[in-house]
Amino acid sequence: MRRRSTIAIATVCGLAVGLPAGAATFKAVGPPKPTEYTRVLPAGQDNPMIADGVALGSNLSTYQASGLGPTSANPSAPAGSAERYIDAATFPGGTLPQGVTVTEAQGLNVLEAIGNNLERAGLDYDDVTTMRVFLSNPEGAETADFNGWNRAYRQYFANTSLSTGKPIPVSMGTAAPKNPIVTNSARPSRFAVEVENLPVQGWLVEVEVTAAYPKGNGKK
Repeated sequence: MRRRSTIAIATVCGLAVGLPAGAATFKAVGPPKPTEYTRVLPAGQDNPMIADGVALGSNLSTYQASGLGPTSANPSAPAGSAERYIDAATFPGGTLPQGVTVTEAQGLNVLEAIGNNLERAGLDYDDVTTMRVFLSNPEGAETADFNGWNRAYRQYFANTSLSTGKPIPVSMGTAAPKNPIVTNSARPSRFAVEVENLPVQGWLVEVEVTAAYPKGNGKK
């Protein structure tokens, strides 16, 4: 799987660049050129999690991925259990470090699968323009674990400073922040909702993405 670092540029993210740290300023954007897209980001934030919206050029080619859940990567756990979908290669034996939740671990699993899906289509994480997230409650919990999901998300998306382009350390569980798994300036438009059930027993996370082919955005 490719690991590509990116730097936000004005034609893509809709922000002024070359600003001192913490001084990212909103810049109004009009319709994008036919083969470009524009991410409209919240004003005054140096590290926003998601875009307010994404405008796609009229001639831009896009890729719509199917909804993906975590792969069954922990054979030591019972079939149909949430723990079955923890990646034992990342967390040996399926044992989670302090503060890492099952939703967070499944989210990391899903995001790795999304990267592999995108690579087969000739795309990468920084080409994602829109993300739709469905979360189910962990056993015994009254609500979905949105915090755990967001920690996983920051390992792959929205983890650079808009003013400097440098990676911003992120936490896994309650561990001290470290450099993200994938350094990526992309901030897609996104929604995340709690649902009662997902299609595979044991899944707590399912994610669907749309990505834009990078013609016209300074990438080959």
